[in-house]
Amino acid sequence: MVYYTKIHHGKKRLFIKFEYNNDIVSKLRQIAPCQWSKTEKAWHFEPRYEIFKNISNIFPDMKPMIEVANKEYLSTHKNDKPIKIQTYDKQTIKAIQYVSGRFRIIFRYNVSLIEIIKQLPFAKYDNDNRWWSAAIDEKQKMALEYYCKTHNMSISWEDQRKYKPIKPRPEHYQIPNYRSCPDEMIQKLQTMRYSEKTISTYKQLFEEFINYYNGKKTDDITEPEIVAYIRYLVQERGISASYQNQAINAIKFYYEKVKGGARKFYMLERPIREHTLPVVLSVEEVMRIIKAIDNIKHKTIIMLCYSSGLRLSELVNLQVADIDSHRMQISVKTGKGKKDRYTILSEKLLPLLREYYKIYKPKVYLFEGKDGGRYSERSVQSIVKEAVIKAKVIKHVSVHTLRHSFATHLLESGTDLRYIQTLLGHSSSKTTEIYTHVTSKALSGIKSPLDNLEI
Repeated sequence: MVYYTKIHHGKKRLFIKFEYNNDIVSKLRQIAPCQWSKTEKAWHFEPRYEIFKNISNIFPDMKPMIEVANKEYLSTHKNDKPIKIQTYDKQTIKAIQYVSGRFRIIFRYNVSLIEIIKQLPFAKYDNDNRWWSAAIDEKQKMALEYYCKTHNMSISWEDQRKYKPIKPRPEHYQIPNYRSCPDEMIQKLQTMRYSEKTISTYKQLFEEFINYYNGKKTDDITEPEIVAYIRYLVQERGISASYQNQAINAIKFYYEKVKGGARKFYMLERPIREHTLPVVLSVEEVMRIIKAIDNIKHKTIIMLCYSSGLRLSELVNLQVADIDSHRMQISVKTGKGKKDRYTILSEKLLPLLREYYKIYKPKVYLFEGKDGGRYSERSVQSIVKEAVIKAKVIKHVSVHTLRHSFATHLLESGTDLRYIQTLLGHSSSKTTEIYTHVTSKALSGIKSPLDNLEI
């Protein structure tokens, strides 16, 4: 019994060859969907590591075709060299993790391997350093390991992430004559209908900027000084790429929108966005988290987040009137980007939601604090964190992870990507397409993933 990989009808396939045996065929069919090739006279599978691993466990005597062919040839041609079947020189591939979810892949030039790397999510080549980088999760790791194992290669995984200590932002009391954000900037943000969260962020970022030059009038700060400030944030504060972009946006808003200046780039270096894959929970992990919660309010919050794909801000702003149990829909008003939308209401959640309502009797907001009013975002984050710890889930889970899991599990159950885009409230389909990198898609009708859980 031998195995090999080959391009078959334009696709790479894993072939298993053996003398016909009905028991072996039955076992192979139980492992994964397979097909018979008349030309190869062998059964072939999708070349995935987990499939290859399962076959290897059931048939431990299975060997690579190259090894078997060489032995058979040498037994009748003892004076000849081993036959040359297409293979690769032994080489080691280095996969170095440098940010969360992204790896640099370093290897000696190999055309076939490059084609494999190109298929990884968000793969790109760095001409200066001559390496590839891509977003890799456990599924991609297994696929690369399988490829290396079947092509006489080895792969080493390294973690060289260096978390630069962040220099804290100076406190108000540490800065003499601390200056607040100009009222005209706050008023402009409000007039242009920016969200409260964005206004608060811009206010904080702009105050940090003007107090960095607190001995100088705001309107007298020059373009080179703005550039120097951004470099200070990156080099001394060790800020993230997201923080850097927000700081640039806040500064540009003041000088362009508030002061009416011409649109400028101020020679500000925008950080290159590194695409990474979202953390997604398995169905079993979601069940463990839900079952770990005893408090009915906390359980309702987590189940609602997961079953409807809500953002944290959307959850706390949800009102009692937004729940439509007749149409089994939830109305999400003024979501991200000031967009309204409808998302699904799970049939399994509805009884719990009604029980929660009878106990807590919320008046306006669906989830309210002790003194009434909107439930705090920090409280929701704490609920999720405690539930994850109690459920012994080792992944880094946030409220947004439940939203990622909602989308991924819908895609896995066969929901069309366009419907998922609508349910999530994404403006561009490219944003939703990231979930195709962490799942395999089938065909069926729309149904909340919560309805598939036995809870």
